[in-house]
Amino acid sequence: MAQNSGTTSGTTNALKGDYFELFGLPQCFAVDVAALESAYRAVQGQVHPDRFANAGAAQRRAAMQWAAQANEAFQTLRQPLKRAVYMLGLHGVDVAAESNTAMAPAFLMQQMEWRETIDDAVSAGNPGALERLLDELRDEKRARYQKLGEWLDSKAYQPAAEAVRQLMFIERAEQEIVQRIERLEDLA
Repeated sequence: MAQNSGTTSGTTNALKGDYFELFGLPQCFAVDVAALESAYRAVQGQVHPDRFANAGAAQRRAAMQWAAQANEAFQTLRQPLKRAVYMLGLHGVDVAAESNTAMAPAFLMQQMEWRETIDDAVSAGNPGALERLLDELRDEKRARYQKLGEWLDSKAYQPAAEAVRQLMFIERAEQEIVQRIERLEDLA
Protein backbone atom coordinates (compact mmCIF):
# COMPACT_ATOMS: atom_id res chain seq x y z
CA MET A 1 0.00 0.00 0.00
CA ALA A 2 1.59 3.28 -1.04
CA GLN A 3 1.28 6.30 1.19
CA ASN A 4 0.62 8.73 -1.62
CA SER A 5 -1.80 6.60 -3.61
CA GLY A 6 -4.79 8.64 -2.53
CA THR A 7 -6.91 5.50 -2.29
CA THR A 8 -7.55 2.77 0.20
CA SER A 9 -8.93 0.24 -2.27
CA GLY A 10 -5.83 -1.95 -1.94
CA THR A 11 -6.33 -2.06 1.79
CA THR A 12 -10.05 -2.70 1.47
CA ASN A 13 -9.40 -5.66 -0.82
CA ALA A 14 -6.76 -7.03 1.55
CA LEU A 15 -9.13 -6.73 4.50
CA LYS A 16 -11.69 -8.87 2.67
CA GLY A 17 -9.22 -11.65 1.83
CA ASP A 18 -8.29 -14.54 4.03
CA TYR A 19 -5.13 -14.61 6.13
CA PHE A 20 -3.29 -16.85 3.68
CA GLU A 21 -4.07 -14.45 0.82
CA LEU A 22 -2.96 -11.49 2.92
CA PHE A 23 0.53 -13.00 3.15
CA GLY A 24 0.56 -14.63 -0.29
CA LEU A 25 0.79 -18.13 1.19
CA PRO A 26 -0.89 -21.30 -0.04
CA GLN A 27 -3.85 -22.38 2.06
CA CYS A 28 -2.44 -25.50 3.67
CA PHE A 29 -1.83 -26.57 7.24
CA ALA A 30 1.96 -26.82 6.99
CA VAL A 31 3.01 -23.16 6.90
CA ASP A 32 6.52 -22.10 5.93
CA VAL A 33 7.24 -20.06 9.07
CA ALA A 34 10.14 -18.16 7.48
CA ALA A 35 7.92 -17.15 4.53
CA LEU A 36 5.14 -16.16 6.94
CA GLU A 37 7.49 -13.99 9.00
CA SER A 38 8.94 -12.37 5.89
CA ALA A 39 5.49 -11.63 4.44
CA TYR A 40 4.33 -10.28 7.80
CA ARG A 41 7.29 -7.88 7.99
CA ALA A 42 6.61 -6.73 4.42
CA VAL A 43 2.93 -6.05 5.16
CA GLN A 44 3.74 -4.27 8.42
CA GLY A 45 6.32 -2.17 6.61
CA GLN A 46 3.65 -1.03 4.16
CA VAL A 47 1.10 -0.04 6.79
CA HIS A 48 3.21 1.19 9.69
CA PRO A 49 1.49 4.22 11.28
CA ASP A 50 4.58 6.41 10.79
CA ARG A 51 4.18 6.06 7.02
CA PHE A 52 0.72 7.62 7.27
CA ALA A 53 1.37 10.43 9.73
CA ASN A 54 0.66 13.05 7.04
CA ALA A 55 -2.10 11.12 5.26
CA GLY A 56 -5.80 11.79 5.51
CA ALA A 57 -7.89 10.35 8.31
CA ALA A 58 -9.43 7.68 6.07
CA GLN A 59 -6.00 6.42 4.95
CA ARG A 60 -4.68 6.40 8.52
CA ARG A 61 -7.75 4.45 9.68
CA ALA A 62 -7.45 1.98 6.79
CA ALA A 63 -3.74 1.48 7.51
CA MET A 64 -4.49 0.85 11.18
CA GLN A 65 -7.17 -1.70 10.24
CA TRP A 66 -4.81 -3.45 7.86
CA ALA A 67 -2.02 -3.48 10.46
CA ALA A 68 -4.42 -4.91 13.05
CA GLN A 69 -5.56 -7.60 10.62
CA ALA A 70 -1.95 -8.41 9.74
CA ASN A 71 -1.13 -8.82 13.45
CA GLU A 72 -4.13 -11.07 14.01
CA ALA A 73 -3.42 -13.05 10.84
CA PHE A 74 0.22 -13.55 11.79
CA GLN A 75 -0.64 -14.74 15.31
CA THR A 76 -3.29 -17.09 13.93
CA LEU A 77 -1.18 -18.65 11.19
CA ARG A 78 1.91 -18.93 13.39
CA GLN A 79 0.19 -21.14 15.97
CA PRO A 80 -0.88 -24.57 14.69
CA LEU A 81 -4.04 -24.92 16.78
CA LYS A 82 -5.27 -21.42 15.94
CA ARG A 83 -4.39 -22.05 12.30
CA ALA A 84 -6.44 -25.25 12.26
CA VAL A 85 -9.47 -23.56 13.85
CA TYR A 86 -9.14 -20.72 11.33
CA MET A 87 -8.87 -23.11 8.37
CA LEU A 88 -11.94 -25.01 9.53
CA GLY A 89 -13.81 -21.72 9.87
CA LEU A 90 -12.91 -20.80 6.29
CA HIS A 91 -14.77 -23.91 5.23
CA GLY A 92 -17.79 -23.34 7.42
CA VAL A 93 -16.85 -25.78 10.16
CA ASP A 94 -17.23 -24.54 13.73
CA VAL A 95 -15.06 -26.47 16.16
CA ALA A 96 -17.62 -25.65 18.89
CA ALA A 97 -15.14 -26.58 21.61
CA GLU A 98 -17.30 -25.06 24.34
CA SER A 99 -20.52 -26.83 23.38
CA ASN A 100 -19.32 -29.97 21.59
CA THR A 101 -17.43 -31.98 24.17
CA ALA A 102 -18.23 -35.34 22.58
CA MET A 103 -15.06 -37.32 22.06
CA ALA A 104 -14.26 -40.79 20.86
CA PRO A 105 -14.48 -43.32 23.71
CA ALA A 106 -10.82 -44.32 23.28
CA PHE A 107 -9.75 -40.69 23.70
CA LEU A 108 -11.96 -40.30 26.78
CA MET A 109 -10.28 -43.36 28.32
CA GLN A 110 -6.87 -41.90 27.48
CA GLN A 111 -7.86 -38.61 29.13
CA MET A 112 -8.85 -40.44 32.30
CA GLU A 113 -5.54 -42.32 32.35
CA TRP A 114 -3.59 -39.09 31.91
CA ARG A 115 -5.62 -37.40 34.68
CA GLU A 116 -5.00 -40.34 37.01
CA THR A 117 -1.27 -40.23 36.25
CA ILE A 118 -1.19 -36.49 36.98
CA ASP A 119 -3.06 -36.91 40.26
CA ASP A 120 -0.91 -39.86 41.37
CA ALA A 121 2.34 -38.05 40.53
CA VAL A 122 1.27 -34.90 42.35
CA SER A 123 0.11 -36.88 45.40
CA ALA A 124 3.43 -38.73 45.47
CA GLY A 125 5.42 -35.54 44.89
CA ASN A 126 7.00 -37.16 41.84
CA PRO A 127 8.01 -34.60 39.20
CA GLY A 128 9.80 -37.35 37.24
CA ALA A 129 6.48 -39.11 36.56
CA LEU A 130 5.02 -35.81 35.39
CA GLU A 131 8.00 -35.23 33.10
CA ARG A 132 7.53 -38.70 31.56
CA LEU A 133 3.84 -37.97 31.03
CA LEU A 134 4.75 -34.60 29.52
CA ASP A 135 7.04 -36.37 27.03
CA GLU A 136 4.22 -38.80 26.20
CA LEU A 137 1.75 -35.96 25.66
CA ARG A 138 4.17 -34.10 23.43
CA ASP A 139 4.70 -37.21 21.30
CA GLU A 140 0.93 -37.67 21.12
CA LYS A 141 0.50 -34.01 20.18
CA ARG A 142 3.05 -34.26 17.36
CA ALA A 143 1.32 -37.33 15.93
CA ARG A 144 -2.11 -35.70 16.17
CA TYR A 145 -0.88 -32.50 14.48
CA GLN A 146 0.52 -34.61 11.66
CA LYS A 147 -2.84 -36.32 11.19
CA LEU A 148 -4.70 -33.01 11.56
CA GLY A 149 -2.65 -31.53 8.73
CA GLU A 150 -3.45 -34.50 6.52
CA TRP A 151 -7.18 -34.17 7.25
CA LEU A 152 -7.24 -30.43 6.64
CA ASP A 153 -5.29 -30.64 3.41
CA SER A 154 -7.52 -33.45 2.13
CA LYS A 155 -10.65 -31.50 3.15
CA ALA A 156 -11.76 -34.07 5.76
CA TYR A 157 -13.13 -31.35 8.01
CA GLN A 158 -15.19 -33.31 10.55
CA PRO A 159 -12.32 -35.55 11.71
CA ALA A 160 -10.11 -32.45 11.67
CA ALA A 161 -12.56 -30.65 13.97
CA GLU A 162 -12.55 -33.59 16.38
CA ALA A 163 -8.75 -33.63 16.30
CA VAL A 164 -8.71 -29.92 17.13
CA ARG A 165 -10.91 -30.52 20.19
CA GLN A 166 -8.59 -33.34 21.28
CA LEU A 167 -5.52 -31.17 20.76
CA MET A 168 -7.11 -28.42 22.85
CA PHE A 169 -7.38 -30.90 25.71
CA ILE A 170 -3.82 -32.15 25.20
CA GLU A 171 -2.41 -28.61 25.17
CA ARG A 172 -4.32 -27.68 28.35
CA ALA A 173 -3.07 -30.87 30.03
CA GLU A 174 0.46 -30.07 28.90
CA GLN A 175 0.27 -26.58 30.45
CA GLU A 176 -1.15 -28.01 33.67
CA ILE A 177 1.65 -30.57 33.90
CA VAL A 178 4.33 -27.91 33.37
CA GLN A 179 2.79 -25.82 36.17
CA ARG A 180 2.58 -28.81 38.51
CA ILE A 181 6.19 -29.78 37.82
CA GLU A 182 7.25 -26.22 38.66
CA ARG A 183 5.24 -26.31 41.91
CA LEU A 184 6.71 -29.66 42.93
CA GLU A 185 10.22 -28.44 42.17
CA ASP A 186 9.58 -25.26 44.18
CA LEU A 187 8.58 -27.41 47.17
CA ALA A 188 11.72 -29.55 46.90
